Formats: sequence, C-alpha cells, structure tokens
Amino acid sequence: MAAPETDLLDDVDRTIERLAAVKAEVGQAIFGQENVIELGLITLLAGGHGLLVGMPGLAKTRLVETLAVVLGLAQKRVQFTPDLMPADILGSEVLDEGADGKRHFRFIEGPIFCQLLMADEINRASPRTQAALLQAMQEHRVTIAGADRPLPTPFHVLATQNPIEQEGTYPLPEAQLDRFLLEIDIDYPDIEAERRLMVATTGTATTKLRTVLDPPELAAMQRLVRSVPVGEQVVEAILQLVRAGRPQTSDDPALVEQVAYGPGPRASQALMLTARARALLGGRLAPSLDDVRALAYPVLKHRMALTFAARADGITLADVVRRLVDRNVAA
Repeated sequence: MAAPETDLLDDVDRTIERLAAVKAEVGQAIFGQENVIELGLITLLAGGHGLLVGMPGLAKTRLVETLAVVLGLAQKRVQFTPDLMPADILGSEVLDEGADGKRHFRFIEGPIFCQLLMADEINRASPRTQAALLQAMQEHRVTIAGADRPLPTPFHVLATQNPIEQEGTYPLPEAQLDRFLLEIDIDYPDIEAERRLMVATTGTATTKLRTVLDPPELAAMQRLVRSVPVGEQVVEAILQLVRAGRPQTSDDPALVEQVAYGPGPRASQALMLTARARALLGGRLAPSLDDVRALAYPVLKHRMALTFAARADGITLADVVRRLVDRNVAA
C-alpha cells in the first residue's frame, strides 16, 4: 500500500502536468495577459470568485468565456444593468395551472444555476441587485420563497467591472467585495502582445479552443490545493501581513492614519489558499514567501479602504500594500 505522502506527490505531479496544458490552451486565445491568466486560474483552483477590473476592450469577457471552455464548466452570462432585478439572477416562482385545474407554484431557475457565472459589468447594477449574489457566493446555495436551493458543483462567479470613476456605475458593497477571493486588475497589453492580437483577430482564421479539464477533475484539484503543505514561515508571514493592515492591530503609525478599515479574516484565508494554488500552478509542491508577496495586492486591495485625508494626499492602496509587504514579508 502506497504511503499517503507518495500518493500526494503523485497527485501533485499529475496536477502540475494538467495545469500546464490548461495554461497553454488559454494562452491560445488571450494574448499578453500572462499574469491575468495566472490569477484567473488561481482563483478557480482555490475554489473562489474573481473580480476582473479594467477598461472596456481588454478581454475581460473573453477571458471568462475561455476559462469556461478550457475547464469544461457550464457557463451563463448576466449583463448587469441599472434595471436588473434580483429575480433576473436567482429565478422566481410562477403560478401554474395543471390539467386538473389545480394551481401550484413552479420554480424557474435563474442564470445563477450554473458552474461559472459571468457577472458582466457588475457595478452597473444597483446595490440591491448586486447583493443578490451574497448568499450564493458564500454558501453555494440560494434561498427563494423560504426554500434552500443548492447550486451546481463547482460554483464560481467571475465578475467584470469598469473603473468606478466611469459614469453610470455603483460601488460594490463591502460585504460583497470581501467574498471575491481576488481582485484582478487588467491593464493594456504591451506592444508585442497588441501586435499579435491585432493580426490574429482581424483575419479569417479562428481559434477553436479545446476542453482540457472537466468539473470533477477541477473539483479534485481544488481538494488537492487544500492538501498542499504550508510552512510555518509562510503561515506567520500571512498572519503578520493581514493583521498589520488593520488600524486596530498595526504597529505602523502612518498606516493607522491612512487606512479607514483593514482586511478581515477572509484575507488570511484567501492568501493561504491562493498561495497554495499558485505553487501548484508554478510546478511546486509548497508555497513560498514569493507567493505571498505576489498575491498580497490582489488579495488585500478590495478589502481595505483609505481615509479621506490619505486620498487627498495622493496615497494609493498600492502604496499601502507595498509598504505592508516590505515591512512584514521577509525578502
């Protein structure tokens, strides 16, 4: 009988090989966004939800559709608009009349009943409608008309968001932001990637993506991520980093003045899970401090807020997180 350690190593080796194939396939459709692809895959490997933030035309929607095809997930898309109602996402009960003349309620599932929900331009809908996702994102079920209805497994939300300074947008509630494992910033591609994109997408040839994984295999990888060992040094670095970002527990007087509220316990959980996922994606058995440093900003950014005085002084969250990492995660 094989030792548990041997079984784990074999599973890790197989997973690393499969993930390399996934990355290569996604790269056939998304050009020049290697870091964004990596963060998107980390989000799904860790079993979480992702918030993609960037200007229109930067392949946010394309990335979600590509991940759905390559990972074999049943995907549905909801275009968030100011007039979108919660029932448009969750579903509703309708009154039906049977052949015997008796009336009964029948539940019609909304688009949330899928494995990968793309919430497109999520910050264009009202806070009431955005909040319809809260229970689903945390508990993987929804309660409608007093009845609990489980969602498919696995279940993920990948939401796209326009920069908040654009007209016609609403800020996401803090409780909902905290449920996103990572906030992934998407910037303009470099010149070589844009040249490749321009040539590849304006001709007659089309890229047909291949499905590499299926939902059971992805679910097995998500369980494996939680089995990846984490060294005590990494655990302590995560704890120190997150607690140092809270004004109540920080020993940095400047941060206390600049941060209105800091990251909660979900940030620690997110860093632990995503560090494990990043290690596997990089072909390594265990996460390192480099993983914590690389993931600090996408994990912490949407879980913190600056004071008015800090914003007036030109301080950004990127500045704050960079200082937190420099002070609390050893090089």
